[in-house]
Amino acid sequence: MTEPLPTFPPTGTPAPKTGGAQGYLRIATEEAFATPEIIKVWLGLLDDPSFDDPGFRSLWSFYGTATAERPRFILEHLQDLGDKRLKAMDDAGIDRAILSLTSPGAQPLKKDVAREQATLANDRLAEAISKHPGRFSGLTAVAPQDPEYSAKEIERGKSLGFNGVIINSHTQGEYLDDPKFWPILESAQAQDTPIYLHPNTAPKNFIQPMLDAGLDGAIWGFAVETGTHLLRLITKGVFDRFPNLKLVVGHLGEALPFWLYRLDYMHGATVRSGRYEAMKPIELKPSEYMRRNIWVTTSGMAWAPAIMFCREVLGADRVMYAMDYPYEYQVDEVRWQDDLPLTVAEKKQFYQTIAEDVFGLPKGGE
Repeated sequence: MTEPLPTFPPTGTPAPKTGGAQGYLRIATEEAFATPEIIKVWLGLLDDPSFDDPGFRSLWSFYGTATAERPRFILEHLQDLGDKRLKAMDDAGIDRAILSLTSPGAQPLKKDVAREQATLANDRLAEAISKHPGRFSGLTAVAPQDPEYSAKEIERGKSLGFNGVIINSHTQGEYLDDPKFWPILESAQAQDTPIYLHPNTAPKNFIQPMLDAGLDGAIWGFAVETGTHLLRLITKGVFDRFPNLKLVVGHLGEALPFWLYRLDYMHGATVRSGRYEAMKPIELKPSEYMRRNIWVTTSGMAWAPAIMFCREVLGADRVMYAMDYPYEYQVDEVRWQDDLPLTVAEKKQFYQTIAEDVFGLPKGGE
């Protein structure tokens, strides 16, 4: 990769190494993969004139067909569950990676194809983990357009040794607060397995102003879309119905931690006004669900002021490390996070023990 690094203060921290000599292991919690088969299906959608999803077309016409260095690197390394990925982990000092099917997963596909591709992805991931059990863990891919299948696949994923569920945000413009998806949430809660709510490009009725300005992807649109999804789950009472549901969100919570005061204030005012039929009273303030049911990761957000702010407003036990490989792979980002103004014990919590507890991983790298 030859793209210039962001402008950060220079660091004298040594190059990161695996093994925990610094007093902690590094567990990266939002690390993407894709099967060759699902990439072939996605690229086939680009050739289907009846497939009307401008966000998908924007995203995968770039990663799937562009010739620039970064998309070529990403497409190649998404499909590797072996030596290339392990070397990248070693070079960045990553002891364990929690792998999940990259966005948009099986969610844009027709039900039968979606079930087939999610099942195949899970089988391939289980095989990779069996070969490298000390380095890889995984999240179960599902097809939310078939909630009953997805609920059963979550159970199967648990039996395969997976440590959570990946949902790539909306499914063809529909969100998890719709009761049709509640079998998925019921299964995740019953299995005590966290759901990782990962970004997707916004649906057709949401994306156009961002697309017009080139803001539909990771620069802005992902956070807007997924932050909206998370806020819908909170304000529509999903966590009242599923109080023990665990949700993990990347990119430091898709901006919601920075809005907590305003969300609490305006949510309360809006409920009292009776302005919207869709916004009813809920048991807690929005910020309280963020501190009870939600954990955030640092994927793509290796910026000390933002990380420290989230630790302050959400709690130190709610913020954990992620790299976002292969979309954002910069070894210096690990060094910058090693430089956070935290004690070794606090860094161990940040890099290691929160992930072990939330995802049910082996303790201490066992």
